[in-house]
Amino acid sequence: MMYGRFLKRIKRTVFAIVIISAGGGLLSGCGEQPEEGKWKKVQKEIFAMDTIMDITLYGENAGAVMNQATERIHKYESLFSVNKPDSDISRINSAGGEAVRVSQETYDLVQKCMDISDETKGLFDISIFPLVKKWGFTTEEYRIPSGQERNDCIRQIDYKKIRLLPENRIQIEKEMQIDLGAAAKGYLSQKLMELFQQNGITSAIVSLGGNVQTIGVKEDGNSYHIGITDPADGSSLYGTLDVKDKAVVTSGIYQRYFTKDGKSYHHIMDKRTGMPAENTLASVTVITEDGTKADGLATALYVMGEEKAMEYQKRHPEIELILIRKNGTFWQSEKAGMKRAD
Repeated sequence: MMYGRFLKRIKRTVFAIVIISAGGGLLSGCGEQPEEGKWKKVQKEIFAMDTIMDITLYGENAGAVMNQATERIHKYESLFSVNKPDSDISRINSAGGEAVRVSQETYDLVQKCMDISDETKGLFDISIFPLVKKWGFTTEEYRIPSGQERNDCIRQIDYKKIRLLPENRIQIEKEMQIDLGAAAKGYLSQKLMELFQQNGITSAIVSLGGNVQTIGVKEDGNSYHIGITDPADGSSLYGTLDVKDKAVVTSGIYQRYFTKDGKSYHHIMDKRTGMPAENTLASVTVITEDGTKADGLATALYVMGEEKAMEYQKRHPEIELILIRKNGTFWQSEKAGMKRAD
């Protein structure tokens, strides 16, 4: 991948959600040495899973836990990446229809993805990968596939054909391919939260591009202050919200897209048409306790469109939802709590 294209993509994806410090600026930092005082604080910036990850921990053993978190991030990337030939996912995709034994983590995540697919009537589907590739979103060699090409891909997409077998074996049909990218960062953030809680971390926040997840409160006793990016320009703040012990995940059409003949084509695909999903929305933000579910639902609810996403939230009060429309207006569920930026 050319560096210019790579940098362009990072700029589009990393600021879907931002963390705002008590003083109003963006929270950032790469230092790994704990600060003196009541709360030992460690911050680190890591590049993995094709995005910049910012992690801030508070606790007596924050330094040691940060090292464990770093190891876990790179482990999960090595398991889930479609770009690493020896990853679990690449081995499944290249097995020619044979069953492949995978790690417990990969098996667990595929199961969770299939559960989300069931809940969303298949609008979230990890077997959509061949269609995304056909559009060039995996290589940034963008193109508009022909109708025949799209139809050929659509026939390959069906999460119900993914078989979860005993002894952590996964099997897909010969012509299928899967990709966990739409849920992997959410799964990672959830597992990091579990690691932190098991090791005495009193407060933490992780930012994985469009994903943020938190434990506890800041050292001043306040909730973490999260900024939602304005999809109109992909950089300024649209609104803010305070969160505690929550995952906040945004999926938006401004994060990855290309323009051809004056029309923009984004990366959130509708497997029913083989085209980018078309509706009134510019972005969807999901707020809930489970990072994996938040990640998968952010994609699926965008594909559903505004009315069905609202209906879904009413049936599932364990999630809160913020929908920003292409015309600049928004809707949020009753307890979402976003305040418009000044």
